[in-house]
This record gives sequence, C-alpha cells and structure tokens, in this order.
Amino acid sequence: MLKVGLTGGIGAGKSEVSRLLVKHGAVLIDADKIAREVVEPGTPGLAAVVEAFGEDVLAPDGSLDRPKLGSIVFADAERRAVLNSIVHPLVGARSRELEEAAAQESVIVHDVPLLAENGLAPLYDVVVVVDAAPETQLDRLVRLRGMTEEEARARMAAQATREKRLATADIVIDNDVPLETLERRVREVWAELVRRAQERTPLE
Repeated sequence: MLKVGLTGGIGAGKSEVSRLLVKHGAVLIDADKIAREVVEPGTPGLAAVVEAFGEDVLAPDGSLDRPKLGSIVFADAERRAVLNSIVHPLVGARSRELEEAAAQESVIVHDVPLLAENGLAPLYDVVVVVDAAPETQLDRLVRLRGMTEEEARARMAAQATREKRLATADIVIDNDVPLETLERRVREVWAELVRRAQERTPLE
C-alpha cells in the first residue's frame, strides 16, 4: 500500500488530477468531502461547531451554512484554528477507516487541500503537489467559480505560499498546461506511484 498526499492551491486544478488518478485505479480519500460528512445534521461534529460558533452558522433546514461559516473563519485566523481543531481529528479518524478497508496493494490518494499549511507531509509516503501560477489560480476562481477577484485573492492568501507548498513535494504536476498534456503527465506519475506501491507491498 502506498499513501499519497495530493495537494495544491485553490484553483490549481487538484480535483481534475484526482479524477484522472481515480480513472487509473487510485483509491481516493477526499478530505474536503469527509469534512462535509462529519458536520452533517445529527453528527457530533456539527454539534461541536454550533457550540463553538453559535446557532447563526446553521441554515434554516438545520444543516451547516458553509458560506456563512466560511466568511467568519477566512477573516479570522483564531476562529479558523478553532474550526480546524474540531474538524481535523474527525476527518483523520474517518480517513484511517477508509484506508484500512482498502486492498493491501492499493495506491491510496489522500486529497488534502491544507497539507502544507498543517504540516501533514510526514503522514504520507509520497507528496504530490499540483502547481499552477497564481494568475492562473485567480483566473480559474473568478471565471469558473464565480468569485470576485477580492474573494479569490483572500482565499489564496489564507493558504500556504506556492514556495512553501512546493517545498513539501516529492512529485510536482504542472497544471498550467492543456488537458492533453496534463493527462500524459498524470499517466507518468501513476506509473511511478504503482512502482513505489509494488516495492512496499510484501510478496506473498
């Protein structure tokens, strides 16, 4: 089994890379998706968030109002740390459950947006960073996600610098390229990951 930490700045195209890796056979553990699941209505996670941030962060249907909570934590590093202290342990526990359920020879790709920010690189056998120039990230966030330029810049500023993220990388995937080039690069990376997984899996 090979544990891969996949990360990249917001708008770098990490989800496209994870989609391509899954197509090749990777087992994907998506931290963002799990982070949503652990604060669904009725979960201890949601109860803890409400206790920390108040009933105002709930939508009328009792679910978490993510944009509202986002606007609170992105503007305040201390509040963001409080949220992370609630959600991260829950995400970690669920990720381990999924990992343990996978086959021994699997390549497990953990999609971890804040890997560099939270110093998580040592948890993985290999760290893959999806990289794009800041102007590319900004363009994608404004054009594809409908953010204002100010919102996009604030989200980018809340993350690690490009240099810090690249410093954690064992493998870099450049995503300032046409899709065809990206697909070819992901194919090469997949072959390398499979080779490393085989080296780690004991022979029967």
